[in-house]
Amino acid sequence: MIRKFLRYYSPHKKLFAADMLCAFLVSVCNMFYPMITRRIINDLIPNRNLRLMAFWFATLLGIYILKYCLNFFIQYQGHVMGVRIQLDIRQEAFDHLQRLPFTFFDKTKTGTIMSRIINDTMDISELAHHGPEDIFISGIMLIGSFILLCRMNALLTVIIFAFVPILLAFAIRKRKRLSEASMQTRVAVGEVNATLENSISGVRVSRAYDYAEHEAEKFRLGSEAFASARGIYYKRMAEFYSGTGLLMDLLTLITIAAGGVFTYFNQITVADFAAYLLFVGLFTEPLKKLINFTEQLQSGVTGFTRIQELLAEEPEQDSPNARELQRPKGEIVFENVTFRYDNGKEGTNVLSSLNLTIRAGETVALVGPSGGGKSTLCHLIPRFYEPDGGRILLDGVDIREYTRLSLRRQIGIVQQDTFLFTGTIRDNIAYGNFSATDEEIRQAAKMASIHEYIESLPNGYDTYVGERGVMLSGGQRQRISIARIFLKNPPILILDEATSALDNTTEAQIQQALDQLSAGRTTLVVAHRLSTIRNADKIVVLTEQGIVEQGTHQELIEKQGVYYSLWNTQQST
Repeated sequence: MIRKFLRYYSPHKKLFAADMLCAFLVSVCNMFYPMITRRIINDLIPNRNLRLMAFWFATLLGIYILKYCLNFFIQYQGHVMGVRIQLDIRQEAFDHLQRLPFTFFDKTKTGTIMSRIINDTMDISELAHHGPEDIFISGIMLIGSFILLCRMNALLTVIIFAFVPILLAFAIRKRKRLSEASMQTRVAVGEVNATLENSISGVRVSRAYDYAEHEAEKFRLGSEAFASARGIYYKRMAEFYSGTGLLMDLLTLITIAAGGVFTYFNQITVADFAAYLLFVGLFTEPLKKLINFTEQLQSGVTGFTRIQELLAEEPEQDSPNARELQRPKGEIVFENVTFRYDNGKEGTNVLSSLNLTIRAGETVALVGPSGGGKSTLCHLIPRFYEPDGGRILLDGVDIREYTRLSLRRQIGIVQQDTFLFTGTIRDNIAYGNFSATDEEIRQAAKMASIHEYIESLPNGYDTYVGERGVMLSGGQRQRISIARIFLKNPPILILDEATSALDNTTEAQIQQALDQLSAGRTTLVVAHRLSTIRNADKIVVLTEQGIVEQGTHQELIEKQGVYYSLWNTQQST
């Protein structure tokens, strides 16, 4: 883990070296104060040498001014370095998230992911800055103090420093329990964040069902779990700090007692005793710094461990010889495709040995009861999920032979639950092609029959859509998503119940835009309302038993099978 952590310093090694140099110089400056004080008491005051006293006082003033400059650099640039490392780790984690399979997001709460990327990296930043600096300064101070004290009286120095291992042993023993409590706290924070994110996202639903109190109770329970975990953490922290504080006081007592005895028996002078007390004060500071650093170390290590767990998640992998997919004709063939969720370890097959051919430029509609695998089949084409058996061919080539990114560039998806990013209408349409000009964006909006509405808004294409597009109606959001696909201009189109949540009037208007969008493209339509797909080139009836029927609307009506029953049921309602 240490090696992994240290690699984040590499891009900032110059700043890190400057920070460590300043820390070293601060440690050296701290050594001067006891030695100058010792000389003043031992020599200059008895000899009434005012000129040299003034010189050393001026020297101390200069040292303090230098320390101010060095500490300013450490506090400012040291924290800047920590923030840069934090950004590097945060960016690496976010980039890794973009490459994780859908299965990861299926099983991981959004709030938990946010807690890792935001909160954990903050603690890593503090550790990255203060960790090496505190250890370095403390090491220099302890070694330097030991050497200088030994020059005055080795036996007294050994007696005092013999107590240090006891202090460190206590701190190390308590560290494990503090670490465990810290990890429990992080898990609790992630759960609270997840509950909060979920409740805010679903605030309209909870208000509609008058379940605000229910959501408040869920949040209260999560907060209480966090408070309980935090209480345990504070108890461990209290044990740690109160215990180390007692040991530090005992160290001071031993120094005074042993120094007093040595002075009484004329083993050291009064000036040496005074210098000893100052040096002990100096090296107890780095000990306190090391003890305080332990808490920071726990938080930083815990955060870094959680980030490494995230980075250890296996990303989507292309085959070693995967190649770029250029614009395909669009023929899609499913050969004995089998798929189940949970990586094939649990549950029954959603798709079993499915065979289906979609010719280039053909519009194929998938209909059938819920749970038959219609949406799953659509998600397999852009490789959001991988089949457990069989293969999918695009223009006769297994889609696994293409890179995922190039494959997905050739596919446009319009779903029932349209997602708009926080920003403007222009930003959301441009998501189909960020290199598009304003005129191309306007043309895409016209083709989706949304241009006139956008122009009627006070800010036009610069209108803010709100989070997830809440400032717009369902039909408007759907048209913007269609404009996004027009701008992308893919040869393969997937319409996953794109109009099922709309009213009949809006659905008819959106359907015209979808019909125009589908022209000349290989189109796969998942439909709930059969009236919208009666003109499809082929209709496939997909149930839990697989494909039970396929043909044109008229052919399936004449068969009087499953599709015929579904059609009559909808016509009679």
